Amino acid sequence: MPIHFSDLDVTSEVDGVSSALIVPCIMCPAATVAVRDQKPFMQLFRSLFKSAPLERYIAALKSRLADKGVRTEVFNSRLYHQWFMCMWTARRREQLRKRASQHDAVIVLGCDSATETAREALEASSCRVIEGMKVSGIINAQLNFHLPGNVSFNNCRIVPISGHGQEEGMVH
Repeated sequence: MPIHFSDLDVTSEVDGVSSALIVPCIMCPAATVAVRDQKPFMQLFRSLFKSAPLERYIAALKSRLADKGVRTEVFNSRLYHQWFMCMWTARRREQLRKRASQHDAVIVLGCDSATETAREALEASSCRVIEGMKVSGIINAQLNFHLPGNVSFNNCRIVPISGHGQEEGMVH
């Protein structure tokens, strides 16, 4: 099941930033927001490659950042195989590097691995990487499909990750 996140206050992290590229890892953040809002994760016949709850979440984030004077843009991943930042190809990472070069900061919506993907892609740049979410567990739920094409999560529980944070920095 997907990772569950808690939001981090990115507005306090953007002091001195005039523009930011929001980079969402789609799957887990979309599941988190859908579960939290109790809305369908996807509506297959309305928008095959978007999660409406995540789109609303990103729009609200953009609005909060605009209120702080930060111009934003979203690095969208429309294809399913691009929904997981930790598995992006070298080409996709290069696309991120090029788009990020037009901004002062990148705000990552995803797990530690997604943030590492962004840091690695941007290591030679002066672009700041800001974490927008923090791992808080794993979503345990029943996947449900109901007409007219809504995919939802039911009977959701957030399961803590054993030892989360204890093995940071370890490479296997």
